[in-house]
Amino acid sequence: MSVDINTKMITLLGTPLSQSFAARMQNAGYAAAGLNMLYFYTETDNEHLGDIVNGLRWMNFAGFAVTKPNKVKVLEYLDELDPLCAKMGSCNTVVRSEDGKLKGYNTDGVGFYTSITTEGGVDVKGKRFFCIGSGGAGRAICSVLAYHGAESIMITDIFPESAQSLVDDINTNFAPVATFEKEATYQLLEQCDVIINASGVGMGKSIGKNPLPQEAIVPGKLYFDACYNPAKTQFLLDAEAKGCKILNGLGMSLYQGTAQIELWTGKEAPAEAMRAELQTIIAEG
Repeated sequence: MSVDINTKMITLLGTPLSQSFAARMQNAGYAAAGLNMLYFYTETDNEHLGDIVNGLRWMNFAGFAVTKPNKVKVLEYLDELDPLCAKMGSCNTVVRSEDGKLKGYNTDGVGFYTSITTEGGVDVKGKRFFCIGSGGAGRAICSVLAYHGAESIMITDIFPESAQSLVDDINTNFAPVATFEKEATYQLLEQCDVIINASGVGMGKSIGKNPLPQEAIVPGKLYFDACYNPAKTQFLLDAEAKGCKILNGLGMSLYQGTAQIELWTGKEAPAEAMRAELQTIIAEG
């Protein structure tokens, strides 16, 4: 695409970003929608985040995106938070107004909720969930489940204090439905309708690993992995082998991205063009 004086910029703030597909997906969406916008990467950690955010405030940006390790720290530099974002305590999307005001949102949870309901066929209200991982993805997922009326959410993490913190936040800010569990066992998973891997185990350097022991996998449940590269993590492969329905994080990534475009532009995002670009990227290996 060509860049001119009227091009509205979007940048993703985080590190590392070499594995991110966001720029290609977003730019494909802008092209399909005829938007004069450009999405690019800015690798940064917390150290200089405030300086960068305050600079973006006065530049030709529609807003910016945020990923780890900056989703919590960025809250300190924003003027306003969407109510759901405030309750989550985590932000992945910032909209800049023409007068330089910055408002934070979190579309990760929206992306998950759209995927699990439309592609997974799950009516969240009254259902029981088990989530492995309480970092950024786990926080967004569990928060939006509580927001939409989940009956119970069991959370585990290799860092117990992180899981307990998320449990406390959900029970305080949403509804008293979350509990901390030391580990995922067959007996606990048997009580749940959906089992979620939000730990990141199974991607990158941990490809081939499953955060669940095979003997803990309960047939007949829906297993969701927030990862989509590889398309089937070991978590999903092992669940599929036991006859379970599986769903990866492609839809979550897609729908959080379409929600971002709609916040930045006020226009409907071209979801199918963005899905096609994601699928092309994955096929390229």
